[in-house]
Amino acid sequence: MSDPLAIVCGGGSLPFAVADAAIARGRRAVLYPLQGLVDPARLAAYRHHWIRLGQFGRFRRLLAEEDCRDVVFIGSLVRPGWRDMRFDLGMVAMLPTIVRAFRGGDDKLLTAMGRVMEEAGLRPLGAHEVAPEILVPQGVLGGVAPRESDRADIATALDFLAVTGRFDMGQAVVVADQQVLGVEAAEGTDALLARIAQLRANRRIRLPHGTGVLVKAPKPQQDRRFDLPSIGPRTIEGVAQAGLAGLAVVAGETVVADPDDVVTAADKHGVFAIGVPAGSIP
Repeated sequence: MSDPLAIVCGGGSLPFAVADAAIARGRRAVLYPLQGLVDPARLAAYRHHWIRLGQFGRFRRLLAEEDCRDVVFIGSLVRPGWRDMRFDLGMVAMLPTIVRAFRGGDDKLLTAMGRVMEEAGLRPLGAHEVAPEILVPQGVLGGVAPRESDRADIATALDFLAVTGRFDMGQAVVVADQQVLGVEAAEGTDALLARIAQLRANRRIRLPHGTGVLVKAPKPQQDRRFDLPSIGPRTIEGVAQAGLAGLAVVAGETVVADPDDVVTAADKHGVFAIGVPAGSIP
């Protein structure tokens, strides 16, 4: 596909990995970094236009100028509040839809935004559709493999996420000795792991160091074009600091930032990282 690709950039390195993959395939990529989330120094090598949340009219004009119809949303972004939005006239017309979408979880909001984009004649794509190499493959990613007890914890966690995901909760859970120790909510995965580390430090968790797993999985009803679970070297650091044995994610449905650094970090800390088949118990 040679049509130009628009990439709406949140924080982190993933937007640049997607851009590089698209460019390597001979596709022109134009980045639309969100103000306050992207390091300006990283944008020097890419064609880009800064945008703010709520500037849908400006965004559409910039897309038209670049002849972009295909749009990818990728990168970290905290769910915005109304005070974070900078509405322009193009967005004001859609306020009733947006207000309704805010009355629910992230999936409801993202799905509504996808419909808005489609109604405007745009084509939202999943980052993995244009850069499949960013997805976690099946199998162990480093030199450390999960034990049988870890696999039992992974199975418990996947069962748990299959249920809680229907309530549009977070995409991650920590399970140890088949007990749920923590569930991701609005705070995000890094904060969940920090909370587990603090619980260990306070001896609220008395299980041995190196026990327990972090598991991430998409929600059953989730629109796979938006907000797939993601991991990176920082996730591995958090797993190690929380005293866990490792992490498991759903292969082919989880995005990985800096995969070589993930493997290096996992081996350095002696924790495992594994991609497990969707809909199965490893």
